[in-house]
Amino acid sequence: MKGPGERALLRLVAMAPVTARTRALSLLESASTPAEEVLALRVAGLAAKEQGLLDDGLRYLHSALDLAEGRRSPSVPDPLALPFDPLERLGPADPLPPPEGAPADWADPYAAAQVRMNLVGLLAARGEAGAALACAAAAEPVLRGLDADRLAANTACALARAGRLPEAREAAAQALRKLRRGEDPAALNGLLTNLGLAQALGGDLDGAEAMLAEAIAVGEASGLAHQTAMAKANLGFAMSRRGDVSRALRLFAAAERGLVGERLAQCRFDQAEALIMAGLPDEARPLLKDALAAAAANGYRCDIADGLLLLAHAELASGEAVRAVGTAERARIKFAEQERIGWMLLAEHLLLRARWACGERSPLLYRTAVATADRLQDGGWVVAAADARVVAARVALSQGRPAGHLLSTIGSMRGPASVRIAAWHAIALERRALEDHKGAMDAVRAGLEVAEEHAEALGALDLRARAAGFTTELADLGLGLARSAQELFAMEERRRAVARPARVRPPRDAERAAALTALRALSVEHTADTARGGVGSVLSRELAVLEARVMAHTRRRAPDGLARRSPELDDVVAALDGRALVELVAVGGDLHAVTVADGRVRRRRLGTCAAAAHHITMARLALRHLAESADDAQAATAFSRSRERLGRHLLGPLQLELGDRELVIAPPGRLHGLPWAALPPLAGRPFTVVPSAGAWLRAAAVEPVAGPTVLAGGPGLRHTARELSVLRRLYPRALVLDGPGARAEAVRDALDGAALAHIAAHGEFHPGNALFSRLRMADGPLMVHDLDELSTPPRVVVLSSCDSGRADEGDAVLGMAGVLLALGTATVIASVTPVQDEVTPEFMAAFHAALAGGRSPARALASVRRTPGVMGFLCMGQG
Repeated sequence: MKGPGERALLRLVAMAPVTARTRALSLLESASTPAEEVLALRVAGLAAKEQGLLDDGLRYLHSALDLAEGRRSPSVPDPLALPFDPLERLGPADPLPPPEGAPADWADPYAAAQVRMNLVGLLAARGEAGAALACAAAAEPVLRGLDADRLAANTACALARAGRLPEAREAAAQALRKLRRGEDPAALNGLLTNLGLAQALGGDLDGAEAMLAEAIAVGEASGLAHQTAMAKANLGFAMSRRGDVSRALRLFAAAERGLVGERLAQCRFDQAEALIMAGLPDEARPLLKDALAAAAANGYRCDIADGLLLLAHAELASGEAVRAVGTAERARIKFAEQERIGWMLLAEHLLLRARWACGERSPLLYRTAVATADRLQDGGWVVAAADARVVAARVALSQGRPAGHLLSTIGSMRGPASVRIAAWHAIALERRALEDHKGAMDAVRAGLEVAEEHAEALGALDLRARAAGFTTELADLGLGLARSAQELFAMEERRRAVARPARVRPPRDAERAAALTALRALSVEHTADTARGGVGSVLSRELAVLEARVMAHTRRRAPDGLARRSPELDDVVAALDGRALVELVAVGGDLHAVTVADGRVRRRRLGTCAAAAHHITMARLALRHLAESADDAQAATAFSRSRERLGRHLLGPLQLELGDRELVIAPPGRLHGLPWAALPPLAGRPFTVVPSAGAWLRAAAVEPVAGPTVLAGGPGLRHTARELSVLRRLYPRALVLDGPGARAEAVRDALDGAALAHIAAHGEFHPGNALFSRLRMADGPLMVHDLDELSTPPRVVVLSSCDSGRADEGDAVLGMAGVLLALGTATVIASVTPVQDEVTPEFMAAFHAALAGGRSPARALASVRRTPGVMGFLCMGQG
């Protein structure tokens, strides 16, 4: 089969690989010539690969290669019985007797070259880059025209996987001009996709975006659903490298619907990496597990090693240190088997950190840490080597052994912020060992100041998360050292300032956004160069220079009234104006409270974090049952018991200093899901819940907005119309979006610049992926990361829906309410539990009547009688 029929069958792989494989196997059964069999086997192999059946795909293609070179009788192969070895197919072989009915000398060198062209992509996916490039070299002298261009695209992909990015870009670019003039949109789409990916990997994110946008346009115009989805996934990868987490996640979600097999697994790996970089490891883990299962089932060895390293990072960041030990060891073994020594060293470093986090303090761990630090230093991983020496020093100090020889080499280091943070950590450990409390605290403060300046300058969510990762153990050390209430407050606020995101998109300042993009690109290049055995120290110096440039540009920015740095205690005291602050701090396994009232700062230990977490879980579970059935006596009893215990545990010891003042409550991340209004000491008392004291000061500084009032209602709630009807009477000039007009984008656009917004809709908190939490609108979901499109978020937002106030348990406090506060909304009213639809309209009517009457949001909310069905509504932000 030649000409249009051949092109149509190959194009079907790009459109619908499952259908393409079915048709190829049907053709194989009915083939009348060896040439038809070779084509059928090629299509079956390519389609099997796209379905995630890599081993099957390789068997089909090697059977086709044997046939094209006259070494095998044409027959329908059993893919499970066909041997494959890419290297033994490259040299001469004794031909088998020709099949009956075929020409005695049948062989087709051109068809064999076409098969090798197809093998390039499959071998690269298997982690056999050398064999893939050998296939490409064997096919190149033979292929002509469009096939030569296709080979260039496949070669570019193999070169990119091998880390040879300049060669990958050159190989792809050579064929691009010809394909743009040709009549094969599938080949053009594939080449643009590969070239765009190579540019993204090389740091040219503008070029990557242009190429991938063109690939998407070509694919959509030609109906190439599968390949278009691949281009969208690669564009998502490029956007995550730019730091545009919001857009990246939307692209990954759109791509997943059109992908299967390896492509789906790779999309999930990329999405998981973006989430880990953004400090959201709990959201990445389920994606990684699904992708690894698919990769392992189908032999994607390169992907398996990379995915295991990512999963180990996510497990360790999520507090699953024991799991991380096993996963990091598996990654180390895989990298060693693939002779990817640079990455193997990173797996060893992660394994070391996980063993420390498990509580191991053995002499063996000390020796391992020292040896690992030396290997990392020799391999060019300067930051990881410094961290490994810190671990070695901490093990030595825990055993009463000297550690100065390890710490002295770190303390004198200069370079990127991560290295300087590690140096201050080492100095703090050394001074603590010498019982120099003041010196240790000074070193911790200095390290956290570097981290805070680093996070403030970088701004974007992913790079802030990286800064937070550098400082986790340093901050924990500082919290453990803090003696006074003032010291504990300052340490905790600094820790939260590093973790708290500014926004999930790059800054609008074009110059600063470009500098941050360059910093990301250089960081990726530094990592790849070091993994290949390059001279990492040269790029390390360039990274330090670029970081300094970004920070200098940040300092030159005009103040916007929303500074992200941690606050001074005097500023908090002045702003409280009769209120009291309660900041809850986890110190090891204990929960402490710092209170600020009447200018006095006090500290108290409240009990264990585990006890508080248990009672919160029980209270939430009971409220969920009561929201579904208000007359559930067992749930009512459980809820009453839990709320009483939580009230005594969290606020009981603080009653004397708090009195009956209005409160600002700043819990750690794990306590943000508590329905605080249920606690007896807070019944009828105005209070607001905030991510930190600094976040409250920023919310209080938000200027009034002269925009409209927006009322919006989503589908599926029986009482939404009644709720909006009442609010229309209170706000007769409001912009109302309901019914078919309440589309997600229309609602989002209406929110921009509004003074007050009220949205009544089904809410869904997405555990494990908070940025995909959503409100259901007429045409689909309005997601958390969609809100980051807002230039001027509403000053007050009321989310009349279930779970819209919930957030992830980290200190970034990401969720619908958390992102709005980070973007500059002053106050959010939202529920951290399910709500009862039938009682919400009256509750909201009473709240808005008090608000319209001049009360602050916190006082308006406190004035409304509560039932279990609306107990989860909280005032967050300014109050």
